[in-house]
Amino acid sequence: GTLLNISVSDHGRSDSFLVSWDEPEEGAKGYSLALSSLGSGRMLQNGSAGPNATSFWFHGLTPGTRYEIEVTASLACMETVSQTITAQTSPSPVRNLSLSSGGSSASLRAAWAHGPGQREGYGLALYHSDSQALVRNMSLPPDASTFLFDGLLAGSEYALRVSTLAGPGQASTSVHQWTAPSIPTQLRLSPGSSTSLVASWAGAVGAAWLHLELRNLLTQTVTTTLSARRGLTSYTFQHLHPGTQYWLGLSATAGSYTAVGPNATAWTYPLSPGNVTLSSAEEQSSLQARWSIPVGHRDFYLVTLREGEDGVPTRNISVGGDNGHVTFHGLSPGKQYSVQVTVVAGPYQASAFSTAAWTEPLAPSGVSLSSQGSPHSLLASWEEAMGEGYLLALSPTQHPVKNSSLLRGVTSFTYEGLHPGTLYTFEVSTVAGPYTSSPQCVSNWTYPLPPEQLTLSNGGHSTSLQASWRAASSGSTGYAGTLLESKSQKWVRNVTVGNDWTNVTLEDLVPGRQYTLEVATVAGPYRSPVQSATDWTYPLAPAGVTLTNTRRPLGLSAFWDKAAGDVDQFHLQLYSKSHAAQRNISVGPNTHNFTFLGLSPGTQYFLKVTVLSGPYRSSSHFATEWTYPLSLANVSLQPGRSPQELRVSWVESSGGRDHLVQLSVAESLSIIRNVSVPRGVTQLDLEGLVPGSRYRVEIISQAGPHRISSQTAIGYTVPLPPRSLSASPVSTAWALAVHWETPPGQRDGYLLSVLEEGSSAPPRSLEAGKDSTNVTVPQLEPGTCYLVGIWAVAGPYRSLPKNITGCTVPAAPTNLSLTNPGSSSELYTSWNEPPGRRDLYRVTLYSLSTQSRVQVQTLSPDAQNITWTHLEAGSRFAVQVTAVKGSSEASSINVTQWTHPLAPANLTLGSPSAWVLLASWAAAGSGAESFVVDVYDTASGTHVGHTVLGGNARSHIFRRLSPGTHYSVAVRATAGPFHASTPNVTHCTRECDALLA
Repeated sequence: GTLLNISVSDHGRSDSFLVSWDEPEEGAKGYSLALSSLGSGRMLQNGSAGPNATSFWFHGLTPGTRYEIEVTASLACMETVSQTITAQTSPSPVRNLSLSSGGSSASLRAAWAHGPGQREGYGLALYHSDSQALVRNMSLPPDASTFLFDGLLAGSEYALRVSTLAGPGQASTSVHQWTAPSIPTQLRLSPGSSTSLVASWAGAVGAAWLHLELRNLLTQTVTTTLSARRGLTSYTFQHLHPGTQYWLGLSATAGSYTAVGPNATAWTYPLSPGNVTLSSAEEQSSLQARWSIPVGHRDFYLVTLREGEDGVPTRNISVGGDNGHVTFHGLSPGKQYSVQVTVVAGPYQASAFSTAAWTEPLAPSGVSLSSQGSPHSLLASWEEAMGEGYLLALSPTQHPVKNSSLLRGVTSFTYEGLHPGTLYTFEVSTVAGPYTSSPQCVSNWTYPLPPEQLTLSNGGHSTSLQASWRAASSGSTGYAGTLLESKSQKWVRNVTVGNDWTNVTLEDLVPGRQYTLEVATVAGPYRSPVQSATDWTYPLAPAGVTLTNTRRPLGLSAFWDKAAGDVDQFHLQLYSKSHAAQRNISVGPNTHNFTFLGLSPGTQYFLKVTVLSGPYRSSSHFATEWTYPLSLANVSLQPGRSPQELRVSWVESSGGRDHLVQLSVAESLSIIRNVSVPRGVTQLDLEGLVPGSRYRVEIISQAGPHRISSQTAIGYTVPLPPRSLSASPVSTAWALAVHWETPPGQRDGYLLSVLEEGSSAPPRSLEAGKDSTNVTVPQLEPGTCYLVGIWAVAGPYRSLPKNITGCTVPAAPTNLSLTNPGSSSELYTSWNEPPGRRDLYRVTLYSLSTQSRVQVQTLSPDAQNITWTHLEAGSRFAVQVTAVKGSSEASSINVTQWTHPLAPANLTLGSPSAWVLLASWAAAGSGAESFVVDVYDTASGTHVGHTVLGGNARSHIFRRLSPGTHYSVAVRATAGPFHASTPNVTHCTRECDALLA
C-alpha cells in the first residue's frame, strides 16, 4: 500500500496542529482530514485539501490534549488510502507567576495561575542567581498553584522556572526575586583616636549590600556614607573632629528590600588643652587659670583647683567649651595651689596640669605676748597663718633686737633670760613663696616678784582682821590685794596700796567667817603670783535657845536662833539632874533645831548650845523641858463570847496613872462608852453591842502635865447567819436562784459557796451585797445538784453557815432522728446525749394517723436509741425524748416518720365495655396514705394511664381505652416517701362486635 508519512507539528503554538504528509506516487485527487478526541473517538474537526496540498492546519485546539488525526487520500478509480496518527498539543505556560519573600529572609513563596488546557504536572527549578547553582528541583501535581521554598539564604537573589508538563511537551515561565536581607547585629562604634571611630558588627552575610551613614550630631550633617558588599564586618572612619559625638546608622539591602539595622553613637577622644598656667589675679586671694583651646569640639572644661603639695582637690568649676580661662576667688591666703584643666567630651576626658602658684599670705592673727607668771621669760604666740614660715622680732626697751625665723606649723616661741617687770615689743610676719606679709605687733611686761611673810589675824575682834607683810626684794609700783570669803571664794573687797606699805586693817567683816587675803606685787599691768593668808573673825553666841516636848517619837526638840555671822557647826550638850549620862551632839551650820530621842519618859532635861567657827567658840544660856509619858501598846479589839460582845486588851508601858477606855461606832465616831480602869488592868469586856457592827476603841494615858492617847483599834462583832435559805432552778437557763431572809444586826455582805454534788473540784465562791436577799448562780451544769452554803460577813468574821441543796434543769436531747429501717412495723429512734446529768429519759411515740399516744418508754440516763416494733403499716408516727432530773424536765423537738405500707391484695380487672377497664383491690393492714394506679398497653409497653387516689379508695375505672386491647395494671400503696406495689395484672378490653352481638 501507499504510505502518506503523516507528521504533526505545532510550531510553538499550543492550540494548533500543522499536519503534513507526502503525496502518493500515483498522485491524489484530494485529501480529507478528521480530528477526533483520543479515547472517545468523537470527531471534533474535519477538513479537506486539494490534490496538490501536503499540509493542513487545525486551530482552536485545547493545549496539552491528545488527539487522533486521520488523513484520507482520494486516488483514481475511487480508491482511497488512509493513515492515522496521534499527537498531543503543547501545554500552555502558567500565568501571573510570582515569587515573593513576604519580608522573610529565609523563604520565598511561588504562586501562579493555571494556563488554559490540560497538563500532567508542573516542574519547578530554583537557581541561586550569583552562583547559578540549582537549589531546588520539584515536581508538583497539575492542581498545584503555590509552593514555599524555605531554608534559603538571606539577602540573596533566586531565579525560578516553572514548566507546565504534558506528554513530551512543556511550557516554561521564569521569574526572579530576592529574599529579605537579615539585619546585622551587635553594632559597636568606639573611638580609635581623637580623629577616628571604629565601627564593627556581626551577622553581615545576610545582605547583598551594607549602607553606612556617619552623622556629626553637633552640626547635624552627614560626614560619611559608605556602601559595602556582603561580608564586610568592620570599618574605620578617619579624619573626624576630636571631641565630637557621631551617630552611625546601618542598613542592609537586597534587591528591592531594605532593612534598617541598628544604630550607635560614640565620641571621638577630645584633645587636652595646652599651655595651662596659674597666676595671681587682680583681686586679693584670687588666682587665674589660663589655657590654649585645643582643636575640635568639647562639651565643657572641668577645672579642678588642687591645694598643697599633695594636690588635694578643693574646687571644681565647669566652664563652656569655648572658654580659655577661669578665676578662683576667695582662696586661702598663703597657700600653694595648682590647677588641672580637663576637657570633657561625652564619656571621655583629656587633662593637662599647671605649675604651682601661691596666694599672698596674711599676717598672723591672735598675736600675743605673755609672761605666763615668769619674771624672766615671755611666750610669744599667734594663730596659724597659711604660708611657708614666719619672721619674728623682739625689741625690749633699751635692749637690742632679737630676730628669729621659724617654719610653718610653729605658732609660739619663748624668750628666756629676760628682766622682771620690763616692757617688750614683739613683731611677727608670714612668709609664703615670694611674698612676706606686713608685721603684726604686740607688747607686754615681765612679771614682778611677789611679797613675802604675809599674815592675817583677828586679835579677838568679831568684825575686823589685821594683815602685814615684808616688802618684795625686787622693784615694784605697789601692792594689790583681794579679800575673799574662804568657803565660797566670794569677792569681798580689793586693797591697793603703794610700794612703801607693809600692813593694813580690814574693817566691817562678818563675825565667825573665814577670810583669805591674797596680795600680789604690781608692775605695769601685771601682778606677781599672789601670797595668801587665812583667819576667822570671832563668832557670836546663839540666841533664843528653847527645848520642847515631842510625842511621836518620844523625845525633846531643841531650837535656837543663829546670831549674826558664820558658823562652822553647833555643839549641843543635853543632861538631866536625875541621870549621870549626858548627850553631846554636833550639827551643821544650817541646822537650827535638833530632836533628842531615846530619853526617859517624864524626865526634866537641860540644854546648852555652843557656836564653833574655825578654832573659835561661843556658848548660849541653858534651856529646860520635860518628856511625855508613853502611850499603851498592842491595843486590840476582838469578838467576845457572843455576837453582842467585844473584848479590849492592851500592854502597859512605864509611867502614867489611870486609863480611860473610849468606845465609838466606827462610821459615826461618836463615843458610846467611857470606862475608867486602874493601872495594872490589861483587858475589858464590853457587852450589849449590835452583831456584825464595826467599832473603834482608844485608851488615854496621863503622866505629869501631859496626856497621850493609845493607837486606835478597830474591831467587829460576829454577824448573825441569814434565815429561810432556799435554792430553786431557773427554767430558762442552767442556773440556780438562791433566796434568804435578812438576819438582825449589821453585816458587810454575804459569801456563797456552790459545790457540785459528788465532785472533787473546789467550790465556786460568790459575793452579795449587805442588802441582798437573793442571787442567781449562772453557768452550772444541766441536770446537776449542788450544795449551796451562805455566810454573813462582817470585816474578817463570818457567821455560822446555812446550807441547802438545789438541782438545775436538765438539757434537752439534740439531733433527734426517727428512721425507717425498711420495715412496715418498726421504727428506729436515736439522739445525741446532751451536756450535764439527768435521772432518766422518757421517750413517747405518737400515732399521727390515729391522733393517739402509742407507747411511752423510760430509759437509763446514758441511753441514746430505741427501736419501736409491732407498729401499724403505712402509718405516720411522731417521737419526743424528754430528759428528767428530779421534778425538772427538758424535751426535744418532735420528729416524724412513716412505716412502710403493705402492697394491696386481690387486684382484679374487668372490662364492662369495650372502652372501659375496671380495677379493684383490697387494702392490706391499716391501709395506706394513698393509692397510685398505673395502666400500660401490654403490646407496646406504653404508659396510657396514671391516677392517684385517696387512702380509702378500693377501685378505679379507666375510660376511653381501645377495644380488644390487652392492658397491664399495677396498684401501689404509698405512705410518705415509701410505697409497695402489686404485681402487674393483664386484662383485655372487650371487642366492639362482642358488644354488638
